[in-house]
Amino acid sequence: MTSKNTICLWFDGTAVDAATFYAETFPDSAVGAIYRAPGDYPDGKQGDVLTVEFTVAGIPCLGLNGGPQFKHNEAFSFQIATDDQAETDRLWNAIISNGGQASACGWCKDRWGLSWQITPRALTAALVDADPAAAKRAFEAMMTMGKIDIAAIEAARAA
Repeated sequence: MTSKNTICLWFDGTAVDAATFYAETFPDSAVGAIYRAPGDYPDGKQGDVLTVEFTVAGIPCLGLNGGPQFKHNEAFSFQIATDDQAETDRLWNAIISNGGQASACGWCKDRWGLSWQITPRALTAALVDADPAAAKRAFEAMMTMGKIDIAAIEAARAA
């Protein structure tokens, strides 16, 4: 990796699967080098994948097959800004249909336990509207949603 700062994500033997899914799902994403153990070690054997370099939406990451000791939680998430409802739907549905879980307010979790915020730019714009009443209406509409519905956000903002 050439980046000075890389996000290291812990997996239980599934780092390559996760990296491959992210590369296939998110624009500006790719799988890079895969590093294998040069010898046996307490939790694995020579040749097991130790780490995989990958990029998610331009962010350099390292998947570490560290074992079952640690799980992902909502304290860390990727926030992906989407340009329209089609992109929002495509990314949300890709995560959910691949063993993920829907949550509230544009959040979902992939099958590896990583949290994602699929956030339309229209939602961000509505929440910072110069009219506090419009921003509040958009916020209240968002609070009722799982996947963000841009038309409903814009209708609430304009009401």
